[in-house]
Amino acid sequence: MPVEQVVINLFFILLSIVVLVPLLLVVSISITDEQSLLASGYHLFPKKIDWLAYEVILKSPGQMLRAYGVTVTVTVVGTIVGLLLTAMIAFSISRRDYRYRRITTLYVFFTMLFSGGLVPFYILVTQYLHLKDTIWALIIPYLLNPFYVLIMKGFLEKLPHEVFESAKIDGSSEWRIFFSMVLPLSTPALATVGLFIAFVYWNDWWLGLLFIDAPNLVPLQLLLYRIMNTMEFLINNIDRVNVAIDLSAFPNLSARMAMAVLAAGPMMLVFPFFQRYFVAGLTVGSVKS
Repeated sequence: MPVEQVVINLFFILLSIVVLVPLLLVVSISITDEQSLLASGYHLFPKKIDWLAYEVILKSPGQMLRAYGVTVTVTVVGTIVGLLLTAMIAFSISRRDYRYRRITTLYVFFTMLFSGGLVPFYILVTQYLHLKDTIWALIIPYLLNPFYVLIMKGFLEKLPHEVFESAKIDGSSEWRIFFSMVLPLSTPALATVGLFIAFVYWNDWWLGLLFIDAPNLVPLQLLLYRIMNTMEFLINNIDRVNVAIDLSAFPNLSARMAMAVLAAGPMMLVFPFFQRYFVAGLTVGSVKS
């Protein structure tokens, strides 16, 4: 094997180790006894295994499963609809025969520079759209991202438009061209942008904090956020709270890592299935025709 190849392989092996070690450390801390963490700090291999952190967080499994269900539903529906809308707009402004492509592209780009502000956004969602305490309040605000539209546009501009013209001559409608030709040819870009959109939905807790009061619509990230705040309050104000709780063995440090595992674990399991398309789409939009 050439020396250059050995050096490249060693570099990526070291890079993989650098990426994996922190993840393994998080898992290790989440199953380590709290007293061991306080006495000897963090270790890659737990000195004393203890599942108390997961027991505390999963004390009400029904609530956790319901939060997982809400987050999965929001992520799946939001990703599919958002990806479809993103591809439609990107295909429109990437067409050379679209008369208003420049001004439409400017309109999309302009929204990246300015925001309406939090108060108008809240009034719009609650008073005009009447989405408060509905699952759509967690989906609609993230359906379109102008940055993702421009990324998709850069990819679609590289597709051979002569093929689309030939299809139109043969009698194909715009809808058939889009669904039968554009989408199959855009699989790497769709997988890449779709993964980005899914991460946004999965990791979001901000929309739930703003618009969700109903306990049956609380997403996973917001539930974990509330659990962490409750734990912090109990630990920092135990002297003021008139409750008989022994916090000497309370899994404060390990519970934080356990929440990170519960929050990020599902997406880490999903990512390898999209890795092939994601790698193929890493250069999406980097070269303009």
